[in-house]
Amino acid sequence: MFSTLPIPIIQAPMAGGVSTPELAAAVSNAGGLGFLAGGYKTAEAMRKETHELRTLTDRPFGVNVFVPGDKTVDEEAVERYRVALAAEAERFGASVGEPKWEDDDWAAKLDVLLQERVPVVSFTFGCPDKEVIAALQKAGSFVMVTVTSREEACMAAEAGANALCVQGEEAGGHRASFGNDPKKDETLALFPLLAQVRTAVRIPLVAAGGIMDGRGIAAALKAGASAVQLGTAFLRCPESGAHPLHKQALADPRFAETAVTRAFTGRPARGLVNRFMAEYRAMAPAAYPHVHHMTKPLRAASAKVGDPEGMSLWAGTGYRLARELPAAELVEELKRELEEAQGR
Repeated sequence: MFSTLPIPIIQAPMAGGVSTPELAAAVSNAGGLGFLAGGYKTAEAMRKETHELRTLTDRPFGVNVFVPGDKTVDEEAVERYRVALAAEAERFGASVGEPKWEDDDWAAKLDVLLQERVPVVSFTFGCPDKEVIAALQKAGSFVMVTVTSREEACMAAEAGANALCVQGEEAGGHRASFGNDPKKDETLALFPLLAQVRTAVRIPLVAAGGIMDGRGIAAALKAGASAVQLGTAFLRCPESGAHPLHKQALADPRFAETAVTRAFTGRPARGLVNRFMAEYRAMAPAAYPHVHHMTKPLRAASAKVGDPEGMSLWAGTGYRLARELPAAELVEELKRELEEAQGR
């Protein structure tokens, strides 16, 4: 798969409306691999976006879905957090959402992927059963699993994945870890992790986390990756569905750092440090998607009044290097930088 890409660049699947069909098509048409994000939408909405993308490109593309996690949570901790969030809700005249578990339309989404014969399918938050991966492969899909440790890499390779997306701690947005145990929150930076995974598996690797320019791409390829996956680098593109306040925050001096938090969704995710993260980071429980549902109306209310301090501003550590360019131009610029870094 990766050897057929004119440019070894994959646009990360960013859920929540960021990865639009227009963005994915622009990247694929420019020679990279564009991705849709199936997370947080129904199976039929995912199917509709897949059809729309196919009207915009005849190049390969990918669709990412979330693997359902454990239903078990500390209900008392969730209730304490709900009470704490009541003050936040009052600030915006909103209500705290209902904390609940759901599987993100998992079975129906698998059916859509099989029926639509999506060229590349990737998974986040876990690894599907061998049977699921085999069925997708039989339908013609190239299957990739996102991993954050050597152990996860071995599990995914054993399950039959065609490739692994190796996500370092520098990555923006959700950490793709298979579990959600706070005792196992420590993760490795991309290059040490890539080295560990390379010694453990013999399938192609995609490097993800903090890569923003051609020099970073060249370094990842030299370290053994077959391709790289960039998310934050595409956030400021006009085709990106990121909220305008989110795009502006990436270049705003007041947002001076990123951190990993469970405050917005109950799963660790890296974003720009703002008021909400600072105030609620310490008390947020490991409860996903319960916390996501609780804070969703609060985040929406914050965005509605133009206040980025209450929004989830996902961003990787290299966010200051994000460029406000059309996606196709960005891919071309990255290609030029890559060739320069490789001495071509």
